[in-house]
Amino acid sequence: IGYGLLTSRFLSDLCKCDLHKLEEGPPLQAVLTREEGLQYYRTMQTIRRMELKADQLYKQKIIRGFCHLYDGQEACAVGIETGINLSDHLITAYRAHGYTLTRGGTVREIMAELTGRRGGIAKGKGGSMHMYTKHFYGGNGIVGAQVPLGAGVALACKYLGNNEICVCLYGDGAANQGQIFETYNMASLWKLPCIFICENNKYGMGTSVERAAASTDYYKRGDFIPGLRLDGMDVLCVREATKFAAEHCRSGKGPILMELQTYRYHGHSMSDPGVSYRTREEIQEVRSKSDPISMLKDRMLSNNMASVEELKEIDVEVRKEIEDAAQFATTDPEPPLDDLCNHIFYNDPPMEVRGTNPWTKLKSVS
Repeated sequence: IGYGLLTSRFLSDLCKCDLHKLEEGPPLQAVLTREEGLQYYRTMQTIRRMELKADQLYKQKIIRGFCHLYDGQEACAVGIETGINLSDHLITAYRAHGYTLTRGGTVREIMAELTGRRGGIAKGKGGSMHMYTKHFYGGNGIVGAQVPLGAGVALACKYLGNNEICVCLYGDGAANQGQIFETYNMASLWKLPCIFICENNKYGMGTSVERAAASTDYYKRGDFIPGLRLDGMDVLCVREATKFAAEHCRSGKGPILMELQTYRYHGHSMSDPGVSYRTREEIQEVRSKSDPISMLKDRMLSNNMASVEELKEIDVEVRKEIEDAAQFATTDPEPPLDDLCNHIFYNDPPMEVRGTNPWTKLKSVS
């Protein structure tokens, strides 16, 4: 089937997943339509450019504080999102910019949040690690703390009987936390519709997985919970595995574990140059051999699904969107001081909170 000379869909071979306590895994082939391919390409490219712009603004001291970038891991966010519904729930750690975008946030809102402005997605009060949208319970700054919260969201889904699931993300560094194993136990006992996903980017801060974990088979760590390990750099592979896991949860079989083998190009956070515990050559090799955007691009071009010009056009549009968002994020005003005490209580606050009342005039002391 073709539009002029372009193919509208094709069947792609996928890498086999490693399985734990599962008879069979996700399919070894997946259909990619032209529309899907172009959409995935645009979203991943947007995340990549947005993170590079954040890096630039951070170095100019326009973005301050904690900032963890997601470039290199784009196929995880895009693949997961295309394997579930927007009405499903998702919670992650502090490397959250990509998920904020795939869950419905805009580049403008994300960039303005990074610079602490009024038009930010959390009104400029959350910053890099604390962005939220509907059914997205944010980045969370405490390592591993989002996992029990995600199980709580899954418990709510089960209680309400709405056939929704919760995707609960954490990194290889958090995988050794006790609270994660406590959560596995509860989730399994109560058969919660929860997909636990370990984004294994090979390093927890500056420590390689081999130096931090006695077993690096994170997908087997659930012990009594079935698991699968897959290539987190292949957006189609992630999509199919997520669909498989979501189906497992929705059918009432309880939780499932996924380990996505991925890689981050930047350091752990902006204060980490990222080259003291790994070589530049290692980073370069991943970039050249398994970059998620290049892999999708090559797949589309070699199957005649898109033209080089078309993809270049998307790149230009994305760059313009990022530039416009950065312009907005650097000119939008900061929230006024009076806003500091708003949006803390979900209902009417008490008359006095920690020595301040609604008539207290706040002043900035630097």
